Amino acid sequence: MALNCGIVGLPNVGKPTIFSALCSTPAEAEGSPVVIICGKFEAELSAIEDSDEKQAFLEELGQKEPSFSSLIHAAYDLLGLRTFSTTGEDECRAWTIHAGSPAPKAARAIHSDFERGFIKADVYTCEDIFHYGTEAKIKVAGKYRIEGKEYIVKDGDVMFFKFNV
Repeated sequence: MALNCGIVGLPNVGKPTIFSALCSTPAEAEGSPVVIICGKFEAELSAIEDSDEKQAFLEELGQKEPSFSSLIHAAYDLLGLRTFSTTGEDECRAWTIHAGSPAPKAARAIHSDFERGFIKADVYTCEDIFHYGTEAKIKVAGKYRIEGKEYIVKDGDVMFFKFNV
């Protein structure tokens, strides 16, 4: 029987326990992710409003992100899901698709007409917008690209679909 994903709540986050070893060892042996969640730690973390202070708290305990974020990433991976975004003047949206979806199939997540009339997609990544700040700067840096029907959408892509129905 495969574990697929272990989710464990521990009172002493960061400290090895028999309970964590019993759960983690078989899961890791079969390559399944284990997400350890400590409710008290997560509650304390969520009460911190300053992002720098929050990051320092995470680093102090040897974590890169809150456990709930790790749980979401592990669940998406196990389910074979990816997320891409669309942006407009008045909104930003995230769309969930299956891993390996070509651009027209991803466009269907928005509306079936987008898949049927797919022409191309303008694409950049979330990391690009975090780094450069604007689409104009992304274009200047040569990171804004045009992809066709064969393009496999990647997690974190930001896309603008061109279609004709």
